[in-house]
Amino acid sequence: MTDTTVHLIARLVPQPGKEEALAQTMLALIPKVLTEPGCLAYGAHESLDAPGVIIMVEAWADQATLDTHAALLESSGAAARLGDLLAEPVAMERLRAL
Repeated sequence: MTDTTVHLIARLVPQPGKEEALAQTMLALIPKVLTEPGCLAYGAHESLDAPGVIIMVEAWADQATLDTHAALLESSGAAARLGDLLAEPVAMERLRAL
């Protein structure tokens, strides 16, 4: 059977002066997202090379559960709140295990 797990790395670059607000927003989301069906991992990390930049490391059971997560972020208003804190669009890279 093929592994359908989708791993995701997301890079969130805050607007100047909004680093702490972005970090707190992401930390507040983690417990909620971890309860979503199909969420296998969802963790926030701060870049050592670019302080203030948040790197999300995620794993989802499949693309459908990742799509549902994205829709929930939109419908809950979380995506809009994040957008107010970001200096640029979120850079995302989906991965699969070899």
